Amino acid sequence: MKNSVKSVIIVGVGGQGTLLASRVLGSAMMSQGVDVKVSEVHGMSQRGGSVVTYVRYGVTPEDKVYSPVIEPGEADVVLAFEALEAARFLPYLKEGGAVVVNTQQMDPMPVVTGTAKYPEDILGKIEKKGIHMICLDALKLAEEAGSVKAVNVVLIGAMARRLQLPRNVWEETVRNTVPPKFVDLNLKAFALGYEASPEEE
Repeated sequence: MKNSVKSVIIVGVGGQGTLLASRVLGSAMMSQGVDVKVSEVHGMSQRGGSVVTYVRYGVTPEDKVYSPVIEPGEADVVLAFEALEAARFLPYLKEGGAVVVNTQQMDPMPVVTGTAKYPEDILGKIEKKGIHMICLDALKLAEEAGSVKAVNVVLIGAMARRLQLPRNVWEETVRNTVPPKFVDLNLKAFALGYEASPEEE
């Protein structure tokens, strides 16, 4: 019997809320009764350091996930909270996979300290490789929802279109994951991200 497993890499910079994003993704999949494994790989998870989370899940309840680790060429989706992080993790994307990326640029420490320059036109270079890419200004949409801290939930909304679950499952998971006083704000952020992402062809 074929064992079907999907793999998502969530990459960003410390302080952007990548871990909440992985928690929502993992919880949404678990609510459907499928096997899920999540692995967090930290650089420096303080503000400014790189943070990576691997999420792997079965397509059906019969599928088994034996390891949370995603090897190069295995990711169905790379969800990038920042443009440079998207470029760094491209080798992990499988052929036919998609990159969902926030167009916001956050200078990594070598750029901040002046020892390196932020590369020019990162997203244009990715596009020229023929990679399927969904770009959105998640910071602007988060501000529209009511808080710059909702960037992560905007991006979850954009990614949700690429995955197998109905919209209401994602919304219920967001409702159950964020603090009660922030539910409405985060549901708005999810909706803005979801609607900004094109439907999968």
